Amino acid sequence: MKTRFILINTSHAGNVGAAARAMKTMGFDDLVLVAPRWPNVLRREETIQRASGALDVLERCRIVDTLDDALVGMTHLCATAMTPRDFGPPTCSPREHFEMLSKKKLVTQAAQAQDADSTTEDRPPGLRATAPEGMGFLFGSERFGMRNEDVYRCHVCLSIPSNPQFGSLNIGAALQVIAYEWRLALGGFSAVPLASVVPGLSADAQQVAGMLVHLEQSLVALGFLDPAAPKKLMPRLNQMFNRAAVTPEEIHILRGIAKAILQQIASKPASGTQETTNG
Repeated sequence: MKTRFILINTSHAGNVGAAARAMKTMGFDDLVLVAPRWPNVLRREETIQRASGALDVLERCRIVDTLDDALVGMTHLCATAMTPRDFGPPTCSPREHFEMLSKKKLVTQAAQAQDADSTTEDRPPGLRATAPEGMGFLFGSERFGMRNEDVYRCHVCLSIPSNPQFGSLNIGAALQVIAYEWRLALGGFSAVPLASVVPGLSADAQQVAGMLVHLEQSLVALGFLDPAAPKKLMPRLNQMFNRAAVTPEEIHILRGIAKAILQQIASKPASGTQETTNG
């Protein structure tokens, strides 16, 4: 689904950069500025610094004179404002609204499935709804917020649940929250696995076995492990290292520790002997 973030009368260049960064983090790149304070805002140093690498979003960004120009192709508009307006659209949290849109999309899919068997007139009223094809998220000026007339044009007013005594968010933070919630509603991204558990990076069974032999030798030398009665210490350590999916580098570290233990013990005088000194 086409998604667009629209900043109206932005007065701080850094917020444009922060918005671009927040968008790229969530996989969006359609940013439109309506009559920003700085005509060269996309080239200002503060903008580029706050974008922190999201320069491709800034390169695609468009600057337009009116909100009408920014809304071309958008079929569902979401205002962002903490204070509900009289006669304005309903106010709800982003997650609540996006869940409603998801259900509406399912209704639309069911309606499309019936097209081959029935006409629009024959279709039950509940199946005539259509899901939005273009989502537009509107953010007002840092100093004045969104104008009433702009809010009234929207289908919903999104209010981020926050501390009632201190609920103000800057544009970059608010956009990040809404972009995150919208990305979740669209299916989200898969979590990136830790490097230590990525297939191909874990130590193989032979490396683990060699390390365990080395470690066992050091534990016996320390007197921690009795070779005559080992019980289940080594099998349990084996299971622990398998769960941890240790890497070859970590195996190297553990063997280095075992080697240092053995060297330290070997350097000590044998029990029952006395060191001699030159007198």
